[in-house]
Amino acid sequence: MAHKTLHSGYTKLVERLNRFPQGAPTSDTLYKILKILFSEREAQLVSLLPIKPFTAEKASQVWKMDLTETRKVLDELSSRAILVDVEWDGKTTYTLPPPMAGFFEFSMMRLRGDVDQKVLGELFYQYLNVEEEFIRSLFVRGETQLGRVFVHEPVLSAENALHVLDYERASEVIHTASHRGISTCYCRHKMLHMGRNCDAPMDICMTFNSTAQSLTKHGYARLVDAHEGMDLLQQAYERNLVQFGENAQRGVNFICNCCGCCCEAMIAARKFGILNPVHTTNFLPVVDEARCNGCGKCVTACPVEAMTLVSTNDPHHPKMKMAKVEEDICLGCGVCVRACSHDGLSLRSRSQRVITPVNSVHRVVMMAIERGDFQNLLFDNRVLWSHRALAAVLGVVLQLPPIKQVMASQQVKSRYMEYLIARFAE
Repeated sequence: MAHKTLHSGYTKLVERLNRFPQGAPTSDTLYKILKILFSEREAQLVSLLPIKPFTAEKASQVWKMDLTETRKVLDELSSRAILVDVEWDGKTTYTLPPPMAGFFEFSMMRLRGDVDQKVLGELFYQYLNVEEEFIRSLFVRGETQLGRVFVHEPVLSAENALHVLDYERASEVIHTASHRGISTCYCRHKMLHMGRNCDAPMDICMTFNSTAQSLTKHGYARLVDAHEGMDLLQQAYERNLVQFGENAQRGVNFICNCCGCCCEAMIAARKFGILNPVHTTNFLPVVDEARCNGCGKCVTACPVEAMTLVSTNDPHHPKMKMAKVEEDICLGCGVCVRACSHDGLSLRSRSQRVITPVNSVHRVVMMAIERGDFQNLLFDNRVLWSHRALAAVLGVVLQLPPIKQVMASQQVKSRYMEYLIARFAE
């Protein structure tokens, strides 16, 4: 293919992106996207950056570049939301996020004039919605996924509420975040340029904590307080939007308010639902046959087509229908319960509780092991791991089920790893 010979800097960048569990399958469309977002020099430099967070001093060593010039490049990339820069104890650290959730979305989360967002939106549509390899890679590989659904809190009964943990509530994420940012919805913005967007609110994409700190600093998000965040969450509830957020208990960095027609997560859930591309809530809707009148409002509201109408098999009313739940693909969001005007739907707990990774390190390690990329994560040879970072990753591995530990050890082919696992099991 042409991009392999003509774009060496971009080729190296693609190789770097695919060292991370959330990679970017190669295609001509991907190279067109990267050429809009990066100069070839920037692509070459970014391809050398480590997977883990790093400082300007580390980047200077890797790039063999003067520290002042290094900081200038890093700050330029951060100002365009290619890198996420976070200040902690007076020290700035940088991270290259994956394409999603990451710099693909960030590029469309505000109106900007330095890139042609119409062309970019069309390319994203081609790469994500037509070619599909990227979406399959992102949402279908492995058991542990990028995101999870939050339950629609207004429809929780008093009994349901007893079974909802704090980290399963979008409201709790909003209240406890260190920073909260509101941006333009990437998905609906992209669809706008394709003439396919719906009328759901655009300025309702939520980021939190370190991601929000960086995006608000560079104008890619608007800093809000918890009160305004809750007001926007209420708007999302009223529009029957689904809260899809980072699959972690702590330090959640994003919650999207998703519609079924525009949002990538809901489209993936609809296309590949049987493969569980999105982690569900711990609830399922139940139909009250005595109350359901077959109006179909729940069917219209469901973003993943998990609600259908079937015959009641009533000989006296042969055309009468009632709602049915396809449990294998249901997200458990509860949007259908809100849509029902006859109290014909309620939520019940799933028989087996959905497991949510403790934090982003836990999730990334799980994803890397399941996708065969753990060696890339552990032995990131661009910048050596600190003892603290290495301990965090190994700590996750040592807490995993034995089969996952074996998978990790096989990928790393490390006697030290085998020794650690054996000692921990004693």
